Amino acid sequence: MTQGDSLLVSAKPDLNAAIGDWLDHLGSERRLADKTLVAYERDLRQFLRFLTMHQGGPPGIADLGDLKPADFRGFLASRRQQGVGSRSLGRGLAGIRSFLRFLERRGEINAAASTSVRPPRQGRSLPKPVSAGDALAVTDAGNGPDGEPWIAARNAAVLTLLYGCGLRLSEALALTGRNAPRAGTKTLRVTGKGGRTRIVPVLPVVCEAVEAYLKLCPYVPEPEGPLFLGARGGPLNPRLVQKAMATFRSALGLPDSATPHALRHSFATHLLAGGGDLRTIQELLGHASLSTTQVYTQVDAARLLDTFDRAHPRGRDHGG
Repeated sequence: MTQGDSLLVSAKPDLNAAIGDWLDHLGSERRLADKTLVAYERDLRQFLRFLTMHQGGPPGIADLGDLKPADFRGFLASRRQQGVGSRSLGRGLAGIRSFLRFLERRGEINAAASTSVRPPRQGRSLPKPVSAGDALAVTDAGNGPDGEPWIAARNAAVLTLLYGCGLRLSEALALTGRNAPRAGTKTLRVTGKGGRTRIVPVLPVVCEAVEAYLKLCPYVPEPEGPLFLGARGGPLNPRLVQKAMATFRSALGLPDSATPHALRHSFATHLLAGGGDLRTIQELLGHASLSTTQVYTQVDAARLLDTFDRAHPRGRDHGG
């Protein structure tokens, strides 16, 4: 029996036909990628094999309408025992729900049972900041000899804002000619996610970087127009900043995690390591919840333990 045959015996003919219709719908109307369709079908078939084992035979459409929340919880528990992570379990449940909603829209079942089951909580991945030395090297690299001098100065100004003020890339590119940090500027009003505004201190080095850009820029930013401009004078595309960062990353031998957003992570992590308190860092970053900021304490603790392990004379002697 081929692998394809083993998949088909997990469902009765009416259910197999419905799965084909669902996949056609996802591919033609929702235009999902082929890899996504393959993953969705694989996750659904795993669920149907689970039901086959527990029901003593392959399920049909009517059987899916009789499912209880416990059936979904049992499936997730069995997959967890097989070593499947929370992210994959969440994706699998999403695919199963998509299919059941498809059947519900066709009037064939009631899909309420699946919606009462929460997907597994996914552990929050730790931010990946770059070291202080690497962050400074990146902002200096923006003034490198390659390309037009004003574009190099522009890139340096944007990256310096990300690291010097902890801005998101979108926040830096939303600055206008009127609120550009110039010589003597002490604070900057930033509008972040959810329309929340915050005040961030501005270091002299940030003002110097922006002044250098404006001095070389062949265009004059309008007071209400974007501060950072592209080669033709329009708003700067964030992808160009990401591309410049990738170039600097390659030249400096930095990991792929050294993105523009990593400079914001570095701002927070280095402030915390220098004695900054979480509430202040929360306000500077514009986080709505302190729990979002607290993730940086884990980064700092992880670095502390790593440094201790490498530097302590007994750090590599785990048998003592």
